Amino acid sequence: MAKPNHITDRGGRRVAHAADEVSDRNTVPGPSTNPATNLFINDILLRSVGRLARLTMEKGIVGKKYGSQFAKDAVENRSLVHTLAAYGVTKVATKSIPGALLVGGGLLAKTIFDRSHSKRKSRREGDKTLRKQADPDSAI
Repeated sequence: MAKPNHITDRGGRRVAHAADEVSDRNTVPGPSTNPATNLFINDILLRSVGRLARLTMEKGIVGKKYGSQFAKDAVENRSLVHTLAAYGVTKVATKSIPGALLVGGGLLAKTIFDRSHSKRKSRREGDKTLRKQADPDSAI
C-alpha cells in the first residue's frame, strides 16, 4: 500500500472502503452510468454545500458583533484578490503535511503580530477593513 501523499488520501481510502460495504465495486455512486460524470456531479455538490456552510458561518460570526446586514455585505463583497488568496492558501494547506504546517505557522505568526499591537489599535484596523469590505464604494 502506497504512503499517502496528501492529507485527504487516508480519508479517501476510508470513504472508498465504506462505499465497498454498501455497493458494487464496479460502480461510482451517482445518477449517471458514466463514472466521470458522477465524479463531476459529486464535486459540484460538495463544493456548493461547502461554500454555503462557509458563508453561513462567516455571516454568523461577523453578524454577532456587527449585525446581519453588515455581515452580509462584508462577506459577499470580498475582492477577487482576497478570494483567490484564501483559495491558494487553502490549497497549499490541504495538499501536504508540510503545507499545513507552513500555513498554520503563518497564521500563528499573524496572530502573534496582531497581538503585539494594542487591542484598541488592532480592533480599529480590523473594523476599518471590514467596513471597507462591506461598502467598497465608500471613501474610508
